[in-house]
Amino acid sequence: MEQPDRGEEPAGGTADAAEALDHPLPDGVRRRVVALVSDAFGGLTVAELPAPLRQYARFTPSRRAKFAGNAMAAALESDPLFRQRIAERLKESQPELAGAVESGAPPAAADPVDVAALAYVLRPAGWVKLVGAAGEEAQRADAERADEAGRREVERLRAELAEARALTRTENEQLRTELEAARKEAESLQRKLRSALSDVKRGEAALRRTQGEIDGIRAEAAAHVSAAESETRRLKARLGETEAALEASRRAAREGRSVEDMRLRLLLDTVLDAAQGLRRELALPPVSVHPADTVDAVEPGRMTPKDIAARALSETDPALLDQLLALPQAHLVVDGYNVTKTGYPTMPLEKQRLRLLGGLSALAARTGAEVTCVFDGAELAAPVLLAPPRGVRVLFSKPGVTADELIRQLVRAEPPGRPVVVVSTDREVADGVAKAGARPVASALLLKRLSRSS
Repeated sequence: MEQPDRGEEPAGGTADAAEALDHPLPDGVRRRVVALVSDAFGGLTVAELPAPLRQYARFTPSRRAKFAGNAMAAALESDPLFRQRIAERLKESQPELAGAVESGAPPAAADPVDVAALAYVLRPAGWVKLVGAAGEEAQRADAERADEAGRREVERLRAELAEARALTRTENEQLRTELEAARKEAESLQRKLRSALSDVKRGEAALRRTQGEIDGIRAEAAAHVSAAESETRRLKARLGETEAALEASRRAAREGRSVEDMRLRLLLDTVLDAAQGLRRELALPPVSVHPADTVDAVEPGRMTPKDIAARALSETDPALLDQLLALPQAHLVVDGYNVTKTGYPTMPLEKQRLRLLGGLSALAARTGAEVTCVFDGAELAAPVLLAPPRGVRVLFSKPGVTADELIRQLVRAEPPGRPVVVVSTDREVADGVAKAGARPVASALLLKRLSRSS
């Protein structure tokens, strides 16, 4: 259908200029106008819509009425061309009612709100009167509905009031019955209370009599206890006398038997004194040299960790560690995480510990050396449930103490002269233990020795 150009004056423009509402649309009529415009909105193209309304073109009619109601009402009032296009859509959708409204004779059975909404959009001659009459009819209908609702509410409240009064009377009767029962129960309880008080008084009298009897029994028992203690002291005195007589008889028997022992002891002391006197007369020096010491031979020298270091091929030769652990009473102290993170850093900490401790256990079994493995306790989220392998002492540093400090404490605890070997790549640890007399070796050296064993 051909639409008028924006520059043309719509057919109803003169009538709109002549007629205008002198009061706002009633709420019901306004909502119906917005609903009609929202439904007819979908029949227009985007180009046919006013610019402010084009953003709502894809909305559903219900969402369009909700979010674009004010904008559509403003466009309908200010844009005659948009109003004319909406009017044409309404004539197509409701031709009979639209024709009756344009002719100025709407059906008497039609909804006044629908008539007013169509008259507001179509703007026929006398549309202001139609809108005003429909608004008054709608307000009158609303007032009648409100009156009817008010009457129903009053009737409902009266029924509720009557029901509440009946319920109150019933509850009052029930309360009177319960009050009478409570009074009778209180009287019964008072009688029982008086009987109970009488029983209590009789019980107190019986208790006083029982207490007197108990006091008499206690006095009699105390007398019996005193007599028993006296008898016990007399028996203890007789027992002491008997034990003294028995000891005297034993002493006499011992003195009689020891006469011959005394003679033999006197003879032995005489021989020993004579031998001591002969040693003093001869002035013999004490024996400090044994016969085997007179044989000319080369004695092996005592080797220290420093001597072993001088004889090693290189600092990375596993034979160096074997020579160090072959020293008598050698003690191997291992910086655990320093070794594991050098050899297999990608494994979880638990598997790192198990792999290292397994290798150290085999090394301790082969060399016989004392082995201590130290781990840093700061990296533990909870206490480690670990059974140390045979031959390996496993230690974790306490909170606030590093593994390096624990290693230095272990080295300082050893006596001077004992061979102590510390495995760590940490330069600070190596320098510290070297000053204390220990022999530091690199972690790579231990890893080579363990891989050779496996």
